[in-house]
Amino acid sequence: MDKSGRKMDKSGLKMDKSIQVDTDALSNMDDVVQDGTERAVLYTVDEKPPLHICIVLGFQHFLTAVGGIISIPLILAPFFCMDEDVVGLSEIMGTIIFVSGLATLLQSTFGVRLPIVQGSTPSFLIPTISLMLQSQWKCEWKEARELYGPNVNFTAIGLAEVGSPAHKEEWKSRVREVQGAIMVASLFQVLIGLSGIMTFALRFIGPLSIAPIITLTGFSLFPIGTGLASGHWWIALTTTFLVLMFSQYMKRFKVPICAIENRRCKANYIALFTMFPVLLGVLVACVICIILSVTDVLPDDPTHWGHKARIDRNIFVLREAKWFRFPYPGQWGTPTVSVPGVFGMLAGVLAAMLESVGDYYACARLAGAPPPPTHAINRGIFVEGIACILTGAWGSGNGTTSFSENIGVIGITRVGSRRVVQVGGLIMLILGCFGKFSAIFTLIPQPVYGGLFMVTFGMVAAVGISNLQYVDLNSPRNLCIIGVSMFFGLGLPLWIQNHDVIKTGNDIIDQILSILLGTSMFVGGLVAFILDNTISGTDKERGIKIWREKIASNKHYSDESAYDPPFFNEIFKKIKWMKFVPICPNKMSRSDSYSLDEGQKHVNMAYLAGSDEKIKE
Repeated sequence: MDKSGRKMDKSGLKMDKSIQVDTDALSNMDDVVQDGTERAVLYTVDEKPPLHICIVLGFQHFLTAVGGIISIPLILAPFFCMDEDVVGLSEIMGTIIFVSGLATLLQSTFGVRLPIVQGSTPSFLIPTISLMLQSQWKCEWKEARELYGPNVNFTAIGLAEVGSPAHKEEWKSRVREVQGAIMVASLFQVLIGLSGIMTFALRFIGPLSIAPIITLTGFSLFPIGTGLASGHWWIALTTTFLVLMFSQYMKRFKVPICAIENRRCKANYIALFTMFPVLLGVLVACVICIILSVTDVLPDDPTHWGHKARIDRNIFVLREAKWFRFPYPGQWGTPTVSVPGVFGMLAGVLAAMLESVGDYYACARLAGAPPPPTHAINRGIFVEGIACILTGAWGSGNGTTSFSENIGVIGITRVGSRRVVQVGGLIMLILGCFGKFSAIFTLIPQPVYGGLFMVTFGMVAAVGISNLQYVDLNSPRNLCIIGVSMFFGLGLPLWIQNHDVIKTGNDIIDQILSILLGTSMFVGGLVAFILDNTISGTDKERGIKIWREKIASNKHYSDESAYDPPFFNEIFKKIKWMKFVPICPNKMSRSDSYSLDEGQKHVNMAYLAGSDEKIKE
């Protein structure tokens, strides 16, 4: 029994999945289980926090993701020839927030069913930019500004004014070209998920292969974090300090609140800093930026260092954005398709899939879920492909993939509830329709996001590194694989991105190779995969044996039924042939899955198992 008198199972998790959590329950979130150890998570995947807690936590996820989501249209705006069309840019931002919410709801409800936030992905940036740099998409407005200066009179040189219907058609035609390429290329991802090819490939993946993928996912995001933080390092470091202070140093502190009971105020204590460290850290950092902006401590000149920390730097977006605008498919016109565009986007789709599979394992580990079964992985890839097609149809200018930074938030807050992310997706849907309100979040200074990403990206990388605790690190074989894969995963993409060295004579092949070899997790994971499967080594030496035994004996994870799709699951189980469909769960229990062949075991074991807080049996 816990302090509130509720029955617990052997691991300390509440047995009633539909339990109603009140303020008294919140005050006991840091309770220990019967054996004296602390719960790995406050809320597991199937548990449902109170609605008001879900809203705040969902908003925290939105706040974490919105920086990365809106950064994509900001980067692509010059290549789309949008120039200073602020209204058009705000419409693109609203669209990409809306479709990110839609993709999040689809993935967390029907896809892998983990608390995965979906959003825009840098994997599509390189093929998009490469496509827009082709001669037929050359932007005359951009060239005119470079030639005549920022105050050029466009009508005097025979061009329409920025924001005019003629200019809008220029950038809309470019977005339509990207739309068509993403939609067709995403059909490949749908087929991969539906056919189960991805999980077949995972049969040959062990701990030494999955660790570099997850670790390099976090490492590859650091240039984004440091780039944002470089706008004002003191503000970024302050944000990092605040998030660390709330999540680590003050996690034991509980804030008293008044709960009315029998017409009397009863003092209850909630772990406020444990649940909302990101939200509190960003709010305090923004208040500091407001004070420094109002007092003009931060420079008003955009050319001076520190200007990016001003809270009013992007105030024009708030001023120009519409109050309400509902995004809809085909809002920019009928998408167009070209062969180079489609093949270029295929590489982005492949990179996004690999990133997502790694994120599924990391999210399962941090959210207190069992290893994702094959049907959940296949369905996650399948639904992500559907979501990419929808984002292309809506015209966000980008695809969608899982957000690693939000997985880091789960690790910090220890809240792995699926319901929280679903509420966050609903918030994205709503805010994507209210231009003025969603534009407010563009006011959050870039250094604040940079400081936040220092923590969340670091959590993702650390989760990957923790996977190596099951590998024999005294083995020269393993040290060689780890070192070479990590070095190549960091070094080769950096060289590829800074040197135009891939010249096969075919533009399509050049684009595909540039994207794949420029992706850290792909290069590192591929090198580790090849070395781990070609260099001889025992299961014990490779870490597979102890990894399997650890997972098989770990009882504090929720049941594998958490991955079953809603509504039609019972119907699927009654139809015998449905168990052969890769995206449908079969009738095997979790215990049966450990009697499968070695390849299937690798699939079930390839997630980030283990916890720093060991649960005694």
